[in-house]
Amino acid sequence: MRGAEKVNKVYLQKGGEDFVVLVEDKEALSKWKKDTTVPLTDVVDGFKVFTTHRQGAQGVLDSASNAILDSSFGTHKVDDIIPVILREGQLQVTGGSQDRFASTNDSKGSMANHR
Repeated sequence: MRGAEKVNKVYLQKGGEDFVVLVEDKEALSKWKKDTTVPLTDVVDGFKVFTTHRQGAQGVLDSASNAILDSSFGTHKVDDIIPVILREGQLQVTGGSQDRFASTNDSKGSMANHR
């Protein structure tokens, strides 16, 4: 179900573009930052770099083209780019059904007597 899962992503703005890499969780990223010998496969959720086309961290994710990667990072090799995004970017956790569908009136206010 859409919106039911938490999404952990690292966001970086570079070269006028917004880039996102999906990560497993905050702990895996923190562990990698302290010890870069931790395999990236334990940290990232797929070897893919996304862009939001200047829509910020919450924009719609689209695969970053080789041309965009080359102009912003000087290469389009994701194996070289992902560590840069993980080091320089900001972790963001979004989604989760609790965040999107939280109750707004638990007491039911004046509706308590209307059954």
